[in-house]
Amino acid sequence: MEKTRPLWDNPLQFVFACISYAVGLGNVWRFPYLCQMYGGGGFLIPYVIMLFVEGMPLLYLELAVGQHMRRGSIGAWRAISPYLCGVGVASVVVSSFLSIYYNVINAWAFWYLFHSFQDPLPWASCPLNGNRTGYEAECEKTSPTQYFWYRRTLNIAPSLEASGGLQWEQALCLTLAWLVVYLCILRGTESTGKVVYLTASLPYCVLIIYLIRGLTLHGAVNGLVYMFTPKLEQLANPKAWISAATQIFFSLGLGFGSLIAFASYNEPSNNCERHAIIVSLINSTTSIFASIVTFSIYGFKATFNYESCVSKVILLLTNAFDLEEGSVTADNLGETKAHLLATHPHQYAELLPQLKNCSLEAELDTAVQGTGLAFIVYSEAIKNMEVSQLYSVLYFVMLLTLGIGSMLGNTAAILTPLTDSKFIATRLSKEVISGIVCVINCIIGLTFTMEAGNYWFDIFNDYAATLSLLLIVLVETIAVCYIYGIRRFEKDLHAMIGHKPSWYWKIMWAFASPLLIISLFIFYITDYILTGTLQYQAWDATQGQLVTKDYPSYALAVIGLLVAASTMCIPMGALITFISRRLKRKNICMVA
Repeated sequence: MEKTRPLWDNPLQFVFACISYAVGLGNVWRFPYLCQMYGGGGFLIPYVIMLFVEGMPLLYLELAVGQHMRRGSIGAWRAISPYLCGVGVASVVVSSFLSIYYNVINAWAFWYLFHSFQDPLPWASCPLNGNRTGYEAECEKTSPTQYFWYRRTLNIAPSLEASGGLQWEQALCLTLAWLVVYLCILRGTESTGKVVYLTASLPYCVLIIYLIRGLTLHGAVNGLVYMFTPKLEQLANPKAWISAATQIFFSLGLGFGSLIAFASYNEPSNNCERHAIIVSLINSTTSIFASIVTFSIYGFKATFNYESCVSKVILLLTNAFDLEEGSVTADNLGETKAHLLATHPHQYAELLPQLKNCSLEAELDTAVQGTGLAFIVYSEAIKNMEVSQLYSVLYFVMLLTLGIGSMLGNTAAILTPLTDSKFIATRLSKEVISGIVCVINCIIGLTFTMEAGNYWFDIFNDYAATLSLLLIVLVETIAVCYIYGIRRFEKDLHAMIGHKPSWYWKIMWAFASPLLIISLFIFYITDYILTGTLQYQAWDATQGQLVTKDYPSYALAVIGLLVAASTMCIPMGALITFISRRLKRKNICMVA
């Protein structure tokens, strides 16, 4: 069903929608983690290269296809070739998987937001035990922020096999998260155009506030120096380049069908080339900007932990050896320890197990990604700030706007093909279709609110989209360049934006981007084969830390189904189209 009128009031609203969808939680937590992991400023070199080789060209391609075909992902690829109908279906399946688990992050953000109004913050210190004679043993073995995350928030099971019961608090938060998403699209997709102004702009306001506060924190400079000091040896590491490519790939949301759905509501004369460049640059700039904020907080957290460690060691030495108060400082701590070792070797040896080796570099090297960065590291930094409740509210409101903005794009990728279908659209209103999709996803998503739900969340996060998206986008580029024809595509672009694409776009579409995606595909498959048995990180309450365990056989089966459910749509769609066409020809021949 072709769109009869545009969704967006003006091109600026469309850009805001793309920014709201593309700029998400990955910019706040995944990019800083990768930047830390692969050499700080040195990681920016492969990242920028991948932006121009992969990000911009593929974003332009998807926007142009959606705008020209005026259909969602299923209809757009079927219009290019009936044998490509499975590409759109695969995109819808991947977007459905993403929507099912992604909104759980918004549920967690709501949970933390509600607790942010307490004074003191509930993750600022360990709770008392049942006898009120001391602190909870699990919390003492870890930290208050980790205890609040793993025990109070997730009430996490010791393994995937111990599924446990439903956590009603998290179930209510997830229901609230889906209700907010539904209210944003209640009046059909038209209301989405208004919501994106808020979801795209508010995170930048909060990040600016955090930047100002972060740069004034004690030790922030240490984090920024760590970020911008390049480890150039990482440029020879293939994983650094692969990580840069996949970060560009996922942060722009390529292959999900959301960008095609958004662009299908554009005016035919909209300059999608300009918008592809703007959105790509804003997305990447946001990642770097968010990293500056993150590393300033990293620096504050690491400096705080380092100085706390040094203070404890100084206090321990002062009391154990009856030293004059103030005689031991951070500057002469090393010399003092060497002197005490030489003069009191036996007493020092007894004290040695309690003496921690304090290192600022070690604190900065501690890498945390994903939910760990969003809900543990930031929470730990926030609790040590002045007016911590205010900064906590601002941070989790920002997470919610980022998450809801991405969810609007994910649901658009699902809803647009459904409303494009004459069979469905003539029987159900957009409100009913949206409600059904939200309710179904919410019910399935309750799985992630069980005690073992976080382990299932990691399975969906790691395996539901990676290989599938690589295959989807590879088929998309081959379909446009070699099935639809790049010359024909040139003419369509000329008719839409007034000029043909330059040689840069054509080289990227026809050669560079497909070769890069094939390389990524081979790398992932090889990496999975060499890894052997897939493993996951489980929380051990007795040790107060994560331990590595092997996935059980049924979890491996679910992983296989997640990958197959989307990737098999492409060949199955082509096969079904081939068989149906052969049957039609056979029937025509029999009638004749």
